[in-house]
Amino acid sequence: MFSVKYFLKGPTVNQQQLEQMRTGKGFIAALDQSGGSTPKALKLYGVDESSYSNEDEMFDVIHAMRSRMVMSPAFTGERVLAAILFEGTMDRSIDGVGSAEYLWSRKQVIAILKVDKGLADEADGVQLMKPMPELDALLAKARGNGIFGTKMRSVIKIANAKGISEVVAQQFAVGRQILAGGLVPIIEPEVDINSPSKKEAEVLLKAALLKELDAQPADQPVMLKLTLPEDDNFYLDLVKHPSVLRVVALSGGYSRDDANTKLSKNNGVIASFSRALTEGLSAQQSDTEFNAALDSAIASIYAASNT
Repeated sequence: MFSVKYFLKGPTVNQQQLEQMRTGKGFIAALDQSGGSTPKALKLYGVDESSYSNEDEMFDVIHAMRSRMVMSPAFTGERVLAAILFEGTMDRSIDGVGSAEYLWSRKQVIAILKVDKGLADEADGVQLMKPMPELDALLAKARGNGIFGTKMRSVIKIANAKGISEVVAQQFAVGRQILAGGLVPIIEPEVDINSPSKKEAEVLLKAALLKELDAQPADQPVMLKLTLPEDDNFYLDLVKHPSVLRVVALSGGYSRDDANTKLSKNNGVIASFSRALTEGLSAQQSDTEFNAALDSAIASIYAASNT
């Protein structure tokens, strides 16, 4: 791995957070559902769309859910290394403190920001990211709020070499812009778990990632967020690459049990789960019931992440 002291020198990078991300045990909680995915997340949490009448009210409800999770005694840096936030969450407070500041100062959990603006229409078997013309301004805002890194998602539907190459090229181009802005990017080229050519797509994806990583300076590392692969330890070359800070896995629609089982067979990869983390949580639970359910979820994901 790279030497921490040479990485991103300057006032914008928290070296304690960098070391925690590089060597800490635990996983990343993905709490970054945005407008399109929020109604489904709330429904799974037991909040029907009739409970809110507009987007502002919807985001109030999802923020209350996220705040309840983050404020739970089960949610601490001992098992949760970081949390990925939606921009609207970063702009809000938890218990009277800015969300990112609360995570770090109260919980020792690193704050990461989702920066993409959604997916473009499918072409060549993939969905690239939509343009992000205001990214530099968002990065500056994120730094001011105590954000450590960023996350951005593309989707691969089938094993199309041209499309996969374009996804990886776009991810790294934006990733380097983020590095220049003083933050650590999470590169996320998700392979659809329902792809009819998932295994073949993973072969093409790994080759494209290694090509970009071999050109990436080891003192400017990136993180990778990948779909759990068909072959166990398929991404071990990426885990060990000197230009990779950490490899994390998305649950991608798998149940928590299935995702944990698959994750535990991929050494050095840690979880970055969203739906699999919140599975079983309900707005109707008492605080005791909610905290117990969250503690159980965190314990199982933590165990699967430390293999």
